[in-house]
Amino acid sequence: MAGGPVATSNGIGADAPKNKWAGIFMTAFAAFGGILFGYDTGTIGGIIAMNDWLCTFGDLTPTGCQITTSQKSLVVSILSAGTVLGALAAAPIADWTGRRMGTIISCLIFSIGVAFQTASTAMPLFVVGRIVAGVGVGLVSCLIPMYQSECSPKWIRGAVVSCYQWAITMGLLLASILNNATQNRPDHSSYRIPIAIQFIWAIILSLGMFLLPESPRYLVKRGRADAAAIALSRLLGVPPSHRIVVAELSAIQENLRLEEGIQQSSYLDCFRDGGNRIRLRTITGIAIQGWQQLTGINFIFYYGTSFFKNSHVGNPFLQSVATNVVNVGMTVPGIWLVDRAGRRSLLLIGALGMLICEYTIAITGVTISTENIAGQKVLVAFVCIYIAFFAATWGPIPWVVTGEIFPLNVRAKAMSLSIASNWIWNWGIGFATPYLVDPGKGNADLGVKVFFIWGTTCLGCLVFTYLCIPETKGLALEQVDILYQNSTPRNSIKYRNQLMAKEEGRTKENEDVEVHSSEEKV
Repeated sequence: MAGGPVATSNGIGADAPKNKWAGIFMTAFAAFGGILFGYDTGTIGGIIAMNDWLCTFGDLTPTGCQITTSQKSLVVSILSAGTVLGALAAAPIADWTGRRMGTIISCLIFSIGVAFQTASTAMPLFVVGRIVAGVGVGLVSCLIPMYQSECSPKWIRGAVVSCYQWAITMGLLLASILNNATQNRPDHSSYRIPIAIQFIWAIILSLGMFLLPESPRYLVKRGRADAAAIALSRLLGVPPSHRIVVAELSAIQENLRLEEGIQQSSYLDCFRDGGNRIRLRTITGIAIQGWQQLTGINFIFYYGTSFFKNSHVGNPFLQSVATNVVNVGMTVPGIWLVDRAGRRSLLLIGALGMLICEYTIAITGVTISTENIAGQKVLVAFVCIYIAFFAATWGPIPWVVTGEIFPLNVRAKAMSLSIASNWIWNWGIGFATPYLVDPGKGNADLGVKVFFIWGTTCLGCLVFTYLCIPETKGLALEQVDILYQNSTPRNSIKYRNQLMAKEEGRTKENEDVEVHSSEEKV
């Protein structure tokens, strides 16, 4: 058998009653960090279409106030430059200050960026604010899934981590509603109100994280076993001396000793192969976050208002609200299914569904005119169906996968590389899209034909999932190591079922022993 850490734990709360909602609520609350991500992503798409913002930051032309394609590209994509820096900085911050305090620091940095944007009346300060806020968002986007994966009970870990994506969708929806409410205000408040609202999200997240326990796995890694026991007791709803806490703490300590005995933790270790197949896992994490962006979803949420304006079907701001309602609503089935249908199956179904929808949108767009209202309504309908497939599958599940496939000794660094990949692709797509879609000299002027590109990338998502994503549903983080050591993604479902069967057998034996002991005492 391949070398590497042995799964000595059934996961946090595996033996505790499944009605310990206190710990579940604590880790689910951390998902509120997704509001920062989603709201900032959603608000900029509406702001760059507001007349007062265009007249303040752009130029007056015979057809009204406008900004150039390059300015639009810069304003939208520059946030992602900051998020890449934040994601890469998340690893040392997570290992130095902890997952919880690191998130609070992230909120402070984010708030500074929001203050710059709110106060700005010229492009340079607005861009600087976008970069600084991006650093905060990048930190949060790495630290929150890490915290949730390390603190959640394994039997509901997928759903808890998926709540992060649900919070992102709610942030997008809130942004579209506020943009629609303020778009026609005749002064700077039209864009300042939606931007300044972000202070509220940062304050709520900071106060909540201040009250939550630190990750027990982080505390064990720092040699603070007593503090880890207290954190576990809060998450499990039992006293620190309870046998479940003692057993879980011992398992985490043993797993960390085994991992550290194999190799020291550095960024190079993320790409060193061995029995644990860490290189494959790191590449998988980097790739799945990149493929999530390459589904083309942020084309809708960054430039959807402009896209719907060209379709001539109703109010483009209200169309944006409608697509965000679909995004929020269809994330709920994904949260429910991820721990039932599994990660791999949902990713395959989602990629196939998006592929069909995006090719349909592209073909419809090139075969009908913009004056064909019925045809344009069909196009908008398929955009909503495409978003539904994304929201239930490729929206939440990449966060779940990257939160659970890495061993503890490299988890922070491997996750930071994975999340940085998400933001690098986010930046690239945000930067390139205006040049791909907009008319004008030097631009590709693809328009709706850009969906041929997104459809093809979804085909890539399908192939990647089949070859590289194992089924980890219901496994403890330590059991994922065994899965990688002894199976391939294509036969992982069979091996995962064997692991689960062995665990159920051990649990039944423990229950029989406890019953027998009780009878003897009587």
